[in-house]
Order: sequence, then structure tokens, then C-alpha cells
Amino acid sequence: MLRPHLLIRSRNSIAAVCSIALLLVHAFAWIFPEHRDIAVLAVRQLNPEQRAFLQQLWLEARAGHEARLCENIADTSQGTNPSCIDYAAWTAIAGDHSCSARDMLDIVLDAPWIIGVARVGAQLKAKLAVAKRRDQRINAVRDSDLALQRTDREYVSRASSNNAHFLLARPNVTIEPLDYARLALNPPAEVNATATYVWYHLHALQQAMNISRKTVSREMRGSAVRVALADEAFALHFLQDSFAAGHVTGNWGSTAVRKGTHDYYSEHGVSLVTWNHHPFVALGDAYMRPEDAERTAVAVRDSLAQLLDAFGGKIEVNMTDQTTPASPDGFDVCQEAHFPAAIGSRSDIEKVAPIVAQTPVPALGPGYGELPRFHSELGPFLGLSTGLRAGVLTRGFGSTQTDVSTIGGIEAAVRVGFGMEGVLDESSDGLVFLEVGAREDKSAGSMFTVPGRGAITTRLRAPFWLVPGDLLLAGPILALTSKGKLQKMAVQAANGGLIPWQSGIATRFGRFQFVLGREVGVSIYRSGSDHGLVIPTPGVPPASATAVTLRSIQFDFPIFEYRLFRTFSVNQSSGLMIQSYLGFDEPIDSSVLRPTGAPNPRLHTIMTAGFRLVFDWRHYLK
Repeated sequence: MLRPHLLIRSRNSIAAVCSIALLLVHAFAWIFPEHRDIAVLAVRQLNPEQRAFLQQLWLEARAGHEARLCENIADTSQGTNPSCIDYAAWTAIAGDHSCSARDMLDIVLDAPWIIGVARVGAQLKAKLAVAKRRDQRINAVRDSDLALQRTDREYVSRASSNNAHFLLARPNVTIEPLDYARLALNPPAEVNATATYVWYHLHALQQAMNISRKTVSREMRGSAVRVALADEAFALHFLQDSFAAGHVTGNWGSTAVRKGTHDYYSEHGVSLVTWNHHPFVALGDAYMRPEDAERTAVAVRDSLAQLLDAFGGKIEVNMTDQTTPASPDGFDVCQEAHFPAAIGSRSDIEKVAPIVAQTPVPALGPGYGELPRFHSELGPFLGLSTGLRAGVLTRGFGSTQTDVSTIGGIEAAVRVGFGMEGVLDESSDGLVFLEVGAREDKSAGSMFTVPGRGAITTRLRAPFWLVPGDLLLAGPILALTSKGKLQKMAVQAANGGLIPWQSGIATRFGRFQFVLGREVGVSIYRSGSDHGLVIPTPGVPPASATAVTLRSIQFDFPIFEYRLFRTFSVNQSSGLMIQSYLGFDEPIDSSVLRPTGAPNPRLHTIMTAGFRLVFDWRHYLK
């Protein structure tokens, strides 16, 4: 039987893993190829003189790094196997694969894995281009996320901080653009997409302005241009994010509500209007349409044009730091919750205002008029499950009961657990639960096989990183010593494990998943003196075979799951699935009832196999 101290240890381990999982919500905006495509379109939309000037600056910045940086600022001939990084890709690397412009430039120039990230992005673009159905899109994003985890080791860690990718919610419908700018740009506000864009864009303008004044030596000019372009690329990532539906709407609430709202509107879209009064319908991550890209590219184009004006000495900003830094700005959007000072002077903000005015008006904060919110399957829940099962028994408990027989049954249980589905994408399965219930079996075999009987049941489910149970054992230790490692383990476990052979596979008919090792069911049977189990025993005539009281414990191990459907409301979910399993039924104690003096029969272990049809309902607590 399961010992109480083992259950307590498992419960504590689950709690440690679940507390980390709350930090692991992947809610970046446009995916890598979408960010890059927007930047490519923006470069195309520049007039010929501006494109030529930007290309000239790029060639200066590229000097000394020709092996890593592409010759063209927006290389459209890369295909699915790029061998270099162009400037358009910098906007995708910013934010999602780096935490500051300084960090981004170091990664672009020196990290050996960044070419791999670019290839994953290019391959994802090709898969999405041919995806005709929702399940094909889900599988493409799943494969990409798994590849990114293997390529960029910090990919998961950066997902733990993503407020900078969201617009700050409006407090009311009457707020004017200038008042909203003050609200979003001042230090008391949490880091947000508008403020991050303005912060880095102004730093880029300052750097370009200093270069235009010829305060930089000829030897340092290429490096200085590279710094300005890095600050601008980092800024553009968050300007692009401002147009993603999920990042306009999913900007407040609990972690689970923010993610659920973000995911819903990214897929289904939302009606928006820009600050300069242009209405449109926006979609989000992995659902970008040509019109979404074109609309976002116009704002990116205008930002680049403003940077080129600063390089040409046509625009000035009044940042406090008038020196030319040797590296891009280092404000860390993954770690910092607020900017250290007010962002830009009034005159600086007025210069940037025409660009920000093209971004959508953010959704309202909590209260009257708020958009409908959606809860992701993330967080603690209470639930019920019911099921039907049909199985095969390889034999009976008696030594002469060697015939194969069938058995059916019903079961019901209550669950307490933690949902972690969709930690990175819809194929994630981080479901953790402990359930207790009862089952009733009915034998379909002859009188010499196991008769119908009842049992108390318990079931434990948890993802694992490499071997079953490793996350439960490592959770409490890593929660105290290395939360970063626990984050990576938890997300990898939820997405199929270190070797992702347990990732969910979406189809038009439902989702399939190999789950061996994630779940174990235990059924404890007891037949008492009023319902003794009849066991044919050598030396005892069949007419008076030995009747015994018997206790046995049955373990079943699910192998495959086929989820027919799953629905989700604001805080409740329900689903139906078919689960195949293997197991065994081990007798652990018996005593003879009759005939008096008969020897205790020798009992054998029964191997079992079968299917369960399971309906489960969950109510999420927050």
C-alpha cells in the first residue's frame, strides 16, 4: 500500500513544482518568423534613399562580423536553413531570446546557438505556410518550441517574466493619449511594451544623434552604429508586440487569466482602434495575417525612418546621458519590474508620439466595460472523474485458473491537482493530480475466474523529465537550491520530457499522447467472509473448492491516451478521453473460510490490460 509519508512527500514535491510552474507562462507576442517578417516589410516600405542609407549603416555595423551577419539588412533569400543573421532577425531575437539590447547584441555576435534559433524560426515559417488546419498549426508550434528549448537553453527562463511584452491596461475610457503616455512611461508603472519601446528607441536616437555630430572616431564609428542599431532593434520588438491581440487584451489578472485571455484573443481576434482613430481587427501569436503584418510594419517603418533622421542630423533628443556608449543599453526586461526614471522629456515624447499613436488603444483594466476574460488550464483545481473500463485478465488467482477472461467495470473519484497544460503551447501536458475514489468490477468469465468485486482506488499523475517520478523527487531540492533548473525541468517535463517522446500530437479528430510513466492507478480489493473468493485448489474437490478472504492490490499504468474533446469556460473544464493501460493484480493476504482445515491455496499474480473511457471535470480555484 502507499505509505502516508510517501504521499506527503509526493504532495510536497508537487507543490514545489506547481509553484514554479506559475512563473512559466509563455506569453511572448509574435513568434520568431512573424517578428522577422514584419521587419522585412518595414524595410521594404522605406523609400529608396532611406533603404540605401540603412543598408550603408548596416554594412558599417557589420564590419568585422561578416561571417555572422548577413550582407543584406533584410535577406529574403535565406530559405529554411539560414547561415547568417540579418538585421530583420534582430527584432525577433530581442525580448524573446535576450533580455536587453546589450544582451541581444552579445548573443547575435557571439552565441553559437543563435544560428540554430534562426533556422528553427525559418522552418516554423515554412510549416505554418502550408498548415491548413488548426491541429497542423498546433503541431508546428509544438515542434518549434521543443526545438527552441534544445537550442536556446535560457528560452524557458526568459518566459518567467513577460509583462514588458504587454500594453498597460487603461484605467478608464476617457483617458487622453498624453495622459496614458505619462501613466505608461513613469517609474511607478510596471514595465510595459509602450515604455520599453520608447526607452530603447530614445537611446537609439541619442546614439545616432551623437554619431551625426561626428563625436565618434572613424575607428569606433562601426561599433557605435552597431550599438544604435541594437537599441533600435530591441525597441522595435516591443513596438511590434503592441499590435498583437493577446498583448492588448491579456494585460491584467492572475497568471492563468492573463494567459487564457492572451491565447483566446490571439487565435480568435479582437476589434481594436488605434490612438489615431483607425479601427481594425487584430490577431496574435502564430495567427498573423498579411494585413496584421502590413499594419505593424508601417509603425516599424516610421520608427526606422526617425532613426535614420537622427543619423542624418535631422532630429535631436534630450536624454540625460550625452555620451556615446560603447555598448547598447542594458535595462533588463526579464528582471526589472519598473524603469529607474521617467522616460524622456516632453519634447522627446512629442517626437515619438506619431509612432506610438499608431498602436492600439489598450483594453480596459478590471471593472465595468472590461473585455471577457478567459482562464487557461493553469493553477490548482478540484475535480471529479468517472469512467468505464474493459479489460483482459491473463488468468485467475488460483494455480489452475489459467484461462484468459474479460472484465468490465465502472469507477468514480474526486481529484485535487494542478493544471499546467499549455505552459509553452497547446501540446503541453503538465497535469498533476492525486485522486481517491471507488470502482466496481463485473467479471465476464467463467466461475473459476475472478468474480465481480469492489475496490478503493487512488491515482497519481505527474510529468517527468527523464524517468518517472524524477520531478517529484527533485522538486523540493531544486526549489530551494536552483529555481532556474527546476523551471527548465518542469517545462521540459510538461512538453514531453528531455527526450520529447511524450508530446501531445494534435489531429482533426482529437489529441494523441504516449503517457507511460506519467500516471499510475492503484486499486485495493478486499473480499470478506460474507463474499469469499472461491479458488480451485489441488486436492480439494471442485464441488467444494476453497473459499478464502483475499486482499489484493492492482496497479495499472496508462500507455496511450486519445483525447476526444476538451472544453473550457471561465474557470471550469471538462473532457473525454480513451486510455489504454497495462498492469498487474498482486494478492497480498488471504485466509481460508471453508472447508475447515483446507490448505491455504497458492495464489498467483494476474497480468491485466485494457481500456478506460474517462470523463473528467475540473473547477479551477484561481
